[in-house]
Amino acid sequence: MGRVAGKVALISGGGRGMGAAHARALIAEGARVVIGDVVEDEGAKLVEQLGEQFGDRVDDTGAPALFTRLDVTRPDDWRAAVALAVQTFGKLDVLVNNAGIANINTLAQFDLAAWQKILDVNLTGTFLGMQAAVEPMTAAGGGSIINISSVEGMRGSPGLYGYVASKFAVRGLAKAAAVELAAHNIRVNTVLPGLVRTRMAMAIPDDSLQIPLGRAAKSPEVAACVLYLASDESSYSTGADFVVDGGLTAGIPHKNP
Repeated sequence: MGRVAGKVALISGGGRGMGAAHARALIAEGARVVIGDVVEDEGAKLVEQLGEQFGDRVDDTGAPALFTRLDVTRPDDWRAAVALAVQTFGKLDVLVNNAGIANINTLAQFDLAAWQKILDVNLTGTFLGMQAAVEPMTAAGGGSIINISSVEGMRGSPGLYGYVASKFAVRGLAKAAAVELAAHNIRVNTVLPGLVRTRMAMAIPDDSLQIPLGRAAKSPEVAACVLYLASDESSYSTGADFVVDGGLTAGIPHKNP
């Protein structure tokens, strides 16, 4: 314990799946976490579970985690979530832009409203989170912004037009911000998971993709990378892509001889 001791993190889409795993990993290593999501019942239940699991590791200033409703497409929600972190825990050191959605259709049939919705959540939501974090992180003397992209931000996948476009864009957004914010000691990096066993990918069978390690990832395996980037261990990493995909993008699949 202690890799992120004393740090305060805000996680979007933190109520379940990978976001919940990120919260658990950060708290286990000493951070306080504000969990933001639109799934209010699941988020509140998670906070209760985290309090039961880690409550004995905090002082008398309160629980290790708080929940707030956060629609990442709404600037006011972001400002409120950041204010909650600062007012409750005194600062903001880490932002994990984890919230994301996926939709699928053929190019000819891809509905404009569906296209706009996924860009609003995956790309604009990430932009708004970064924007809201700049002032408190600058005041804290620096910080770490971690954007969750995907291996679909490195390659094309038919049908996933909005998802692929938004995840490519998230990578570029992080690199542009990393260059600007380095002067404020704010690092901005991107995590690119492969197939992860979350609700979003539950229907995808392991053998549908030729993953060299032979299986999908577990959420804590992605959270381990997030923890590294949140910690001072990654103090010289910014503007970088961290791929966690079991070797999926390492090369063209080959049949065994």
